[in-house]
Amino acid sequence: MNIDDIKTVAVIGAGDMGHGIAEVALIAGYKVFLRDINQEFIDRGVARIHESLEKLVSKEKVPAEHHNKIRSELLVPCTDLKGAVEEADLVIEAIPEVLDLKKTTFKEMDAAAPVNAIFASNTSTRSITDIAAATKRPDKVLGLHYFNPAVLMKLVEVIRADKTSDETMQIGFEFVQKNGKVPVRVQKDVPGFVVNRVQAPSGVLLNCILDEGIAGPEEVDAVMRKLGMPMGPYEIMDYTGLDINYNGSQYFADKIHPDFAPGKTIEFKVNAGEFGKKTGKGLFDWSKGRPEIDLAKATDKFDPMDLVAVNANEVTKIVAMGVCSLEDADTAVVNATGNVMGYIAMIKGIEPEDLTKRLDGLAEKFNKEIFKPTEMIKNGHYR
Repeated sequence: MNIDDIKTVAVIGAGDMGHGIAEVALIAGYKVFLRDINQEFIDRGVARIHESLEKLVSKEKVPAEHHNKIRSELLVPCTDLKGAVEEADLVIEAIPEVLDLKKTTFKEMDAAAPVNAIFASNTSTRSITDIAAATKRPDKVLGLHYFNPAVLMKLVEVIRADKTSDETMQIGFEFVQKNGKVPVRVQKDVPGFVVNRVQAPSGVLLNCILDEGIAGPEEVDAVMRKLGMPMGPYEIMDYTGLDINYNGSQYFADKIHPDFAPGKTIEFKVNAGEFGKKTGKGLFDWSKGRPEIDLAKATDKFDPMDLVAVNANEVTKIVAMGVCSLEDADTAVVNATGNVMGYIAMIKGIEPEDLTKRLDGLAEKFNKEIFKPTEMIKNGHYR
């Protein structure tokens, strides 16, 4: 089997990620079955696809004739799982992050889809290997982790589970390319894969800064905005949801190291039902729309380079594990975050002894083992 054999795609789940992934495949010319558990969810997903496509047509990024073709023949909405997958060459699952639900769905897909069909999960947290175990085709299961919003974000992590074949990985990689995205191979199924994993330590550091009263959210975000970031890290937490941040931290604390546990401030906010943008209040007040950040409040109480250092340190950990290369880690970060440079590129000019001293200082100051420098950092093998 090769990439030319992939003609029909089924996307399971029509929510935020599912409808976006479906739209990307439709724009690339694939026939797409979009399935969800009830008609209301399907109708909402389909409406959002057409709303987005209309904007792309008006900007001349998608021909009007192609949108008409999507509307008349390429997009097939349905609520029946068997009907969605029975003629699919590739099935991409984008349902809630509940492992038992994913395993049940994959088992049902396995019974209904053609024997040669490849299965992919868009999970951002769950083990692809665990999901694949629910099928009789683990060699044909991989991760295709798109970033939100899928239509705009370039990166797709192509994740190898324990039994994923080279052929499946190659088809997944080329499918992402045919969709106009940037694929990065993730050669080991580790928690957080690449981007979410390497950015997690800066989240721990930001929690420490908050919990210990070193600086407030607006002070830190003002610094980062003045450096050219369109949104500061605390505003991003609010925007994506403090509950999402909390659950992700819990997952990493369970799977990687207790140091990743949620911060006390975030825990307090989550327990109070203050999740950020979606509830109108989080670390900032969103009741009148996006919070105004006073750039004059930028503080010198923290060094932005500390955030880069702890993330770069994590990059070297997963590279040593064989997850990806230093270069691929930077490619992933740039294409998933909008950063101009990846973390390794940012530290190339720093002497190993200076970086080691910085990381040792952070580990001691905040009592976080995960901040301790790796051998790759100490030896300067990132340069």
